[in-house]
Amino acid sequence: MSYSFSELDFMKPELGAAFTGEGTHFAVFSAHAEQIELCLFSDDGKEETARLALPKREGDIWSGYIAGLQPGTLYGYRAHGPYDPKAGHRFNPNKLLLDPYAQQVTGELQWDDALYGYKVGDPQEDLSFDDRDSAPFMVKGVVQNLEFDWAGDAAIRRPWTDTIIYETHVRGLTMTHPGVPDELRGTFLGMASDPVIEHLVDLGISAIELLPIQYFPDDRFLLEKGLRNYWGYQTLGFFAPQPRFLSSGAVTEFKTMVKRFHAAGIEVIMDVVYNHTAEGSERGPTLSFRGLDNLSYYRLSPDDPRHSYDTTGTGNTVNVSHPMVLRMVLDSLRYWVGVMHVDGFRFDLASTLGRTRHIEFDREGTFFDAIRQDPILSGVKLIAEPWDVGDGGYQVGGFPHPFREWNDKCRDDIRRFWKGDGGLVPGVAARLTGSAQQFHHSDRGATSSVNLLSAHDGFTLMDTVSYDQKHNDANGEDNRDGHSDNHSHNMGAEGPTDDQDIRAARDRRRRNMVATLMLSQGVPMLLGGDELGNSQGGNNNAYCQDNEIGWTDWSGLDDPFLAFCKGAIALRKAHPALRQERFLTGEPAEDGTVEIGWYRPDGAKMDDATWQDAELRTLGLFLCKSVDGDRADQLFLVFNAGGDCEVKLPDVNGIQQWKRVLDTGATEEGFAEHPAESPAMVYGASVAAFEPA
Repeated sequence: MSYSFSELDFMKPELGAAFTGEGTHFAVFSAHAEQIELCLFSDDGKEETARLALPKREGDIWSGYIAGLQPGTLYGYRAHGPYDPKAGHRFNPNKLLLDPYAQQVTGELQWDDALYGYKVGDPQEDLSFDDRDSAPFMVKGVVQNLEFDWAGDAAIRRPWTDTIIYETHVRGLTMTHPGVPDELRGTFLGMASDPVIEHLVDLGISAIELLPIQYFPDDRFLLEKGLRNYWGYQTLGFFAPQPRFLSSGAVTEFKTMVKRFHAAGIEVIMDVVYNHTAEGSERGPTLSFRGLDNLSYYRLSPDDPRHSYDTTGTGNTVNVSHPMVLRMVLDSLRYWVGVMHVDGFRFDLASTLGRTRHIEFDREGTFFDAIRQDPILSGVKLIAEPWDVGDGGYQVGGFPHPFREWNDKCRDDIRRFWKGDGGLVPGVAARLTGSAQQFHHSDRGATSSVNLLSAHDGFTLMDTVSYDQKHNDANGEDNRDGHSDNHSHNMGAEGPTDDQDIRAARDRRRRNMVATLMLSQGVPMLLGGDELGNSQGGNNNAYCQDNEIGWTDWSGLDDPFLAFCKGAIALRKAHPALRQERFLTGEPAEDGTVEIGWYRPDGAKMDDATWQDAELRTLGLFLCKSVDGDRADQLFLVFNAGGDCEVKLPDVNGIQQWKRVLDTGATEEGFAEHPAESPAMVYGASVAAFEPA
């Protein structure tokens, strides 16, 4: 069937390929192109069936409408313009370009030198020009019909105080799960299967945070080593789900997953990568943005626009300070909320998004202002990874409301405290109360900190107590990749061991760390598989391990530890004192009620000298929150990284009797009731929690 653009002066306000019910409207941004061609393809993507110049240009948006063109049509673009790398321009109409707004991507990127705008291996390097057609090797966009039956679905919008996040990977969590059907493993429908949802609900988490699910290709250098881009932090299609996560190829599978999670009371948060793309540096391929308008879409070196300006460590940086590029990011976010019904986002290397035209980080910058004024985006969950690799990129505590932030200080201090490092009592006390030094400013609340013990990047919780050193040899980089300072301790043997004493010590330390996480103010995040005892064999950078190293191992299910995690989460949910919105200052309430207090083991209040004691390993924390008028929720928590000791229970707020409700030492006799001001045994390397009897 042959197509031509309608002569009707038809222009839809949105970019991308928009099916109207009677035809499809195409629109794409390029400020420096001289002509944009729409290319249509056969159903298998192998034959280019039409090449049509977009007839209309208005405000650097090129557009055209084709009557009768239906969903399912495969397409891409070619851009004509100057090929002048020294001026930042890399137009090459021989290269088929993926629509930045494509809502579905089909095919597999086949790495070939024809994908590059220059001649690979030419003495002039990226200043040369390649005239081979890249279409046979390129993925294509697919025109979509956005209709879906959302009946019964509603946004949950759970308060941050009640949020417990579970970070995981679509393939990683489902590939070895015995209850997930083989044909659904590694897919959105596998994530939405009954066994997975039942596990998450039973565990008690309230939100699932998925590693990147927007379209990303496999890196060429990984495929050449027999590896692949597992984590997905190389996005190319900001509107399209990753095809390998679709069992049937239908985008509606993602919507089905979201709807099923919502029905189970679980919010869906997407890990999104808007700071860079899969096109890499100036020596990377020409797949989309570079060919459409390199000078607009990317930050280029102010001294030499031939070169990319990289604050991400990936070769390029998306230029979100450009208004049309910023619009693309905002359009993408609104699409995932409005069309796909997701509940929030975690922004990878978010410091890059806050950089101005002058490359400096600005918490009042354009990106943050745009998010905060947006009536849709300002109301969903927003989480920043508050750093990048550029100058001034580490910005923990530097983001504006309503952003929450990953808090690596929490991870490091908890690990070091339980490892036995000295002088950590002040640090762990700060983490227990929401890291006020970082976040208590600009009217930010105590839920600003997303607390974590581990994440996809780094050791799993089990590996934190099993390895002194990283073991990333399988990545093919001679173990040079990944962090070397993990604040880990193998407890006496590197890796798996049959020594029962070492295994028991590892179990105790894992319980201590999970208990500390769940008893801390802020928003707890658990790495998927940590509750199962999952190990990656000491690999702390499994970004390329789409195999048993990177997948969650369900075969060695650690039932006792899983039960402990459920109990710790349930305890958090049962006590509002652990989930407070505001920072506690230590000042008594108007009625004289003590809201927070720090205690030594002998029952005395902590003083300056005690706080500075580098040998102190035991800390008592009293918390109180008024609930429903006169009723108060009160807890006394003890964190003992030293030896066995007796801790005098405080006489506070008129409490006469205490009972133990958590003990990572797991002693039967430890759960007896204790009068106030009486001593209670807290065993070495353990956490104990008491509530009024």
